[in-house]
Amino acid sequence: MRIVYLGTPSDAVPALQALVASGNDVALVITQPDRRRGRGSELTPSPVKQAAEELGLTVATPEKPDEIISDLRGIGAEVGVVVAYGEILSDEVLASTSSGFINIHFSLLPRWRGAAPVERAMLAGDAETGVQVMEVVSALDAGGIYASERTPIGAAETAGDLRERLVALGAALVVKTLPHVPTTTPSAQAGESTYAAKLKVEEFEIDLSHSAQEIDLLVRAGNPRPGAWLIHEGARLKVWSGALVSDAAISSFDGENETEDTLRFVPVEVQPEGRARMSYAAWCAGYKGTPPW
Repeated sequence: MRIVYLGTPSDAVPALQALVASGNDVALVITQPDRRRGRGSELTPSPVKQAAEELGLTVATPEKPDEIISDLRGIGAEVGVVVAYGEILSDEVLASTSSGFINIHFSLLPRWRGAAPVERAMLAGDAETGVQVMEVVSALDAGGIYASERTPIGAAETAGDLRERLVALGAALVVKTLPHVPTTTPSAQAGESTYAAKLKVEEFEIDLSHSAQEIDLLVRAGNPRPGAWLIHEGARLKVWSGALVSDAAISSFDGENETEDTLRFVPVEVQPEGRARMSYAAWCAGYKGTPPW
């Protein structure tokens, strides 16, 4: 099938590679312009641009896709495929292919529409999430669903672990779904929508008065970005990973001792301000004050 592909970060690379490997004619790849990154502020191409050039594909890097609307119309693509491109597509762009545009979304819509569905699902303690191939419409993540695949969220998974799995599932699902898009009517989303707002660093401050489970979710959802943290004895300490440990707690009930299982959060890997990551045990061994846990 003749398609155009729009994507930017590393999450969008596997789907592009899978679409090419399965024999699709990727007539044009559209990605964000080169940006200045790193300490040297050197112009750096997006991961999708790098991958597309390695595959020998034609690449365009407009600030907005509308800048090349005549080129899009002239390509004669059947479908446009979007994965984390980074711009809202205009109605003119959406009309530039014969069968519209589809998007890979990393949640089970309408739950977690928006920019951070993976992390929001984890923060909320959702038991499962998934990946969907959906129709792109002008409203945010509101299009019909062509295909879905559910997956449980692992008890020890980080957001990075989960995202990696969803990216792989999405690449396989879009390859399987694409041939049916021109002849299939997508199913309308059902249920109440929730919004996956962009992540803010301040959201990931650890409150030690919260439950062990809440702290664990915060730490896992913040890995790899932006990282959960707390200010302890005047210094910032990031917590990259931890474990829920069961204790035998003795409580009093009607004058008699009763044993009940409780959980406590124990950090595993931390990062003191201005220093490299290290084990929590190593940090505690060299810390002069009172550790937070």
